[in-house]
Amino acid sequence: MDLDALAAARRDEWARLDELSRTRRLTGTQVDELVTRYRAASADLADIKTSAGRTAQGDHVSTMLARARLRLTGAPENVARQIPRFFALQLPAALYRVRWTTLVIAVGFVAVGALVAFWVSGDPALVASLGSRAELEYYAENSFTGYYSENPAAVFAGTVWTNNAWIAAQCVLFGITGVWPLMVLVQNAVGVGTAAAVMLAFDRGDVFLLFILPHGMLELTCIFVAAAAGLHIFWAWVAPGPRTRGEALAAAGRSLATVAVGLIIALAVAGAIEGFVTAQPWPWPVKIGIGAAALAAFLFYMIGIGGRAHRRGETGDLTEYEAGTSRLVAG
Repeated sequence: MDLDALAAARRDEWARLDELSRTRRLTGTQVDELVTRYRAASADLADIKTSAGRTAQGDHVSTMLARARLRLTGAPENVARQIPRFFALQLPAALYRVRWTTLVIAVGFVAVGALVAFWVSGDPALVASLGSRAELEYYAENSFTGYYSENPAAVFAGTVWTNNAWIAAQCVLFGITGVWPLMVLVQNAVGVGTAAAVMLAFDRGDVFLLFILPHGMLELTCIFVAAAAGLHIFWAWVAPGPRTRGEALAAAGRSLATVAVGLIIALAVAGAIEGFVTAQPWPWPVKIGIGAAALAAFLFYMIGIGGRAHRRGETGDLTEYEAGTSRLVAG
């Protein structure tokens, strides 16, 4: 197909379509004409895509058709009606995409944290480099557990929630660098390992686990997911496949940025557990059970509901109507 010849032949018809779609008030005859020209232009766009894929002429016609479609159908879909689709399909599908990367990150994080904890705690010189014995003993006996109750529960929960949500958002949004998520993971793994080392050095390793596990299971999983999403965005830029880097990056960014929204909610739950459960004088099986139940619910949403959404063809990206028609490629 000669695209220039087609554009020249259809220029007046497309211009009329554009004119009608911009007209504020249409008569009945004009509405009929708009529908007729919309159908004709849709057929032209189908011919262009079939023969030449994505082109400047095709994008021009697609833009005019979108304007005409909006003129014919009225206002876009109400945002409130899009919320169920977001939580039932888009978000779980995006979480499902990063499940294996999340698992690899979790294993690596635990390995680094455990290595730091046992390495430092097993060397008195390394323990001494962290501070005086009196300071470290006070930390192990008082400061570590006191941290969870020194502020009102609501204030503490809100503080840790906003801090962790900001960290998760950074991992996703700055994931394109490929470095930022890894830096956040290593810093946190070393920090957790160092705290564990001090507790182990003073025979308080059990206390460390009992205070970390109730909220930490869900909280750390959220950070792992955020880092995985960020690294997927980075990889879309490095290895775009048959698409251009811009298209691959845009698709990954649209679909995986939704992860940040979901993690804000999950981290709010983790923050509530940390503020209202961890420091309570309840039996440890109850507190750890609450944390385990929260993690199980998140994993069910991520893998169970996400897997179902994935099998329906969802990727977490916007619909074609919202994001525009993607280019067809062979292979």
